[in-house]
Amino acid sequence: MIGSLARMETETTSKGLSRRSPHSRTNRVLRIVWHVVYLLLFRLSPRVCHGWRRFLLRSFGAKVGKRVRTFPNIKVWAPWNLVLHDHCALGSGVDCYSVGKIVIGRNATISQDTVLCTASHDFSDLELPLTIGDIYIGDYAWVTARVFVMPHVQIGEGTVVGVRSTVLSNLPAWSVAAGTPCKIIGPRRLRDRTGESPTIEEQVYD
Repeated sequence: MIGSLARMETETTSKGLSRRSPHSRTNRVLRIVWHVVYLLLFRLSPRVCHGWRRFLLRSFGAKVGKRVRTFPNIKVWAPWNLVLHDHCALGSGVDCYSVGKIVIGRNATISQDTVLCTASHDFSDLELPLTIGDIYIGDYAWVTARVFVMPHVQIGEGTVVGVRSTVLSNLPAWSVAAGTPCKIIGPRRLRDRTGESPTIEEQVYD
């Protein structure tokens, strides 16, 4: 076994593996500009200035609907890969690692310190090439606090994901799921539900 590890180390060294950025120069420059704007204008804005933060995100290519609520300390890797539909909310500390596209549906809530991660690395290759997978979160879904959502995941309409869960695969609509890995616990049942689309009160907590 020691011999095998030694050979692997030698092969790795001999290959002279590079860690060049897979992103274009334009992408890297835009992210630098966005980071400066984020630090000076987004991050320091008062909590109540949701409209101002919507404007900044739109200025960098994000598609942001009406009355979207974002807090000053959320993180967005690339705003141009972010789609926020009407009345959705991103709570304090949410991290949108938007190397790929992140789409959040109408009236959906992403609670504090959740990570939406659209990129990883192929560990079957010693050069660890970047892999990208979009994330889609349906209308009226609630992703609760400190959840980690992996690339290529779709969370269905109205689904609730329990606190500190790790979502590795798609979740069906109107279900309740939790755990690591996240599993379906049961259906989501709404009290006094009519034939109309349900309205879920904002559930972003400080």
